[in-house]
Amino acid sequence: MTAIARLEAWLGSRGWSPFPFQREAWEAYRAGESGLIHAGTGTGKTYAAWLGPLLEWMETHEPDLRPRRRAAAPPLRVLWLTPLRALAADTEAALRAPLAGLGIPWTLERRTGDTSATVRERQREKLPTALVTTPESLSLLLSRPDARHLFADLRLVVVDEWHELLGNKRGAQTELALARLRRFRPDLRTWGLSATLGNLDVALAALLGVGPDGRQSGRLVRGESPKEIRVDSLIPETVERFPWAGHLGLKLLPQVIAAIEEGRTALVFTNTRSQTEIWYQAILDARPDWAGEIALHHGSLDRKVRDFVEAGLGAGAFRCVVCTSSLDLGVDFAPVDRVLQVGSPKGIARLAQRAGRSGHRPGAPSRVTCVPTNAFELVEVAAARRALEAGRIEPRTPREKPLDVLAQHLVTIAVGGGFRAQELYEEVRTAWAYRDLTPAEWDWTLDFVTRGGPALAAYPEYRRVVERDGLYTVPDRTVARRHRLSIGTITSDAALTVQYVNGGRLGTVEESFIARLRPGERFIFAGRTLELTEVRDLTAWVRRAKGRSSAVPRWMGGRMPLSTELAAAVRRLLEESRDGTFAGPEMEAMRPILELQARWSAIPAADELLIERLKSREGHHLFFYPFEGRLVHEGLAALLAWRIARRRPITFTLAVDDYGIELLSADPAPLAEALAAGLLAPTGLAEDIPASLNAAEMAKRQFRDIARIAGLLFEGLPGRRKTARHLQASSGLFYEVFTKYDPGNLLLHQAHREVLEQQLERSRLGRALARLAESRITVLEIARPSPMAFPLMVAHMREKLSSESLADRVRRMQARLEKEASK
Repeated sequence: MTAIARLEAWLGSRGWSPFPFQREAWEAYRAGESGLIHAGTGTGKTYAAWLGPLLEWMETHEPDLRPRRRAAAPPLRVLWLTPLRALAADTEAALRAPLAGLGIPWTLERRTGDTSATVRERQREKLPTALVTTPESLSLLLSRPDARHLFADLRLVVVDEWHELLGNKRGAQTELALARLRRFRPDLRTWGLSATLGNLDVALAALLGVGPDGRQSGRLVRGESPKEIRVDSLIPETVERFPWAGHLGLKLLPQVIAAIEEGRTALVFTNTRSQTEIWYQAILDARPDWAGEIALHHGSLDRKVRDFVEAGLGAGAFRCVVCTSSLDLGVDFAPVDRVLQVGSPKGIARLAQRAGRSGHRPGAPSRVTCVPTNAFELVEVAAARRALEAGRIEPRTPREKPLDVLAQHLVTIAVGGGFRAQELYEEVRTAWAYRDLTPAEWDWTLDFVTRGGPALAAYPEYRRVVERDGLYTVPDRTVARRHRLSIGTITSDAALTVQYVNGGRLGTVEESFIARLRPGERFIFAGRTLELTEVRDLTAWVRRAKGRSSAVPRWMGGRMPLSTELAAAVRRLLEESRDGTFAGPEMEAMRPILELQARWSAIPAADELLIERLKSREGHHLFFYPFEGRLVHEGLAALLAWRIARRRPITFTLAVDDYGIELLSADPAPLAEALAAGLLAPTGLAEDIPASLNAAEMAKRQFRDIARIAGLLFEGLPGRRKTARHLQASSGLFYEVFTKYDPGNLLLHQAHREVLEQQLERSRLGRALARLAESRITVLEIARPSPMAFPLMVAHMREKLSSESLADRVRRMQARLEKEASK
């Protein structure tokens, strides 16, 4: 029986038959090609990549079902990279099934930060035939002196969920590691897996790197016809005509519970960990009989808690799990047949990824029900559905030349046997992120790791890498150990462990939250009401408390902005509503709000910028509606205020949301004069943005992460970690020293660039201004706040009032405006 016949017989025994795209991937692999497999969630990407190397083995080996000693198994042939440790166990189980069924005598193991010391020691002697690991663990393997020997028989690297790595520094770290492996094994094949990605050409190029001629050919394998995704919403019985962010709160809880009851197992996704805690507690309060049948899952919970929840999901033991993006990826929970999304997904790819958690098998449709937290999110849901139907998915932009990651990589390779400068420079430039790395940037980074750069040259502790006879190594064992402990810093956050006084760990919470609490105060975490007893040794010691508390941890990164693609889809839908077209139940529910907006002001067209002017007791308001997302609007608000103030001294209070910007001042703003002088000009942003914001302070905070990755900061030995405050103080000292004595330091420049690009989205802001500069500008004087202006007014009041006072004030404003609207 041929190898392919044996494989098809095994698949047939499980009720499966290969898809054409899987066959294409197997043949491409066996022909020596590399590439990217792009297919929907749950359509068979894993076996499209995995069964190719198994076929290759089967073509030259007979089935062997005899038990074998580990030492007799073939050496490492396949390296499977996963972005999350949580995916490693599930991936290992999926890969293991065909090994036993086809009689392939390979060993298969995983290696992550959770791997036991016993397994690590065993792998130090010999790696398995196939290894499931993370980019950080791969970097650790590359730091071994025998790294070249470890990978001598490597045939294939699979990068799972490549889209999750592509747009961040871990993607650059992965690209550098792949470049190293290709140096060891020039015939190495590389395959990436992705389900939701817009810029496939860039993703493929970044995965395969740059060849000798500046290009690298690869195969793009597309899956079957796009997986059917059904998107619907829970519509409030009554839609208030003056909505504001979060105003629906938990009002749709009864409908959410009814939706959970429809199926066997439901995932309730939220956008933030704090929302997860709130919704979990609310569902449990409403249905106490579900105790033990519902669970909580987010990235700050202890690993054992998450493992327990994931195992229960796979076994169908839970009716419902409330979660964040920690369950977005890869893990196959077949029992899940219902997915709910609380709040706008803010991105089309995110919605598709989460919908794919249901019907996670070939041919089965996926369904997601969106639960709006304010009425305007109904527009976003309708826009996301329209974009999904049209196949419009957001791109992921790779990082360009992050020198902190490069510095860490240089020390890794120096620890792992050493390197010669010109050879490694040529190798690094084959990584997509560093294809344009100049000799000057390379020399600077090399100088930084060998003597700390000009400002630190007098301090021996920063001479981590030593050059002798052209070979760069790390001879100091203490430096090597500290470096290995720091390789995972690309993903680490400043956090404290939450632990019972007389019990186990619950997880981690940001230090800034705990710093606001005093011993004896209560907060909700991991679905429990806890009392803080003390903070000691980077641990928040707690005990169980009775009753409820309103304090819920607020983690950084909670405010997701609208993606570019979804923002454009929202603008197109609003333009349709100008003509009286309200397609779908969400837009029909929004009809009263949008009709009132048109009556009191206007609904902007897709190629129009609407600016409203309003005089109130608080002052003079300017409302701009670019519809570009919160992050762009934060930078744009500061920029507009600064440019207007250049015409005439004036002070503004700023407020933003995903749709618009409010500038509030005591005196009328010279808007017409500013518009004529280039208020919306997309030029001069490199100078105007830093001038309009406290960019230096933002860069100083950003520098902490850069300094940590680059090896300037050591977080401490296990069990003796330094506090975030200590690290910030140390990085701040470096920042001041470099600013004063080494202003050309490229890590300083990187900090400013990352603030502009990642935090303020300068490139997107520039594109937004270019669009607005070509748009029709409509300026309207309004007599009262329009429905689109109302949430911006609430946003600036939120900064000044307590939650109770704010709610009372908002209700009074709503009542007054509703009375006006009813005339």
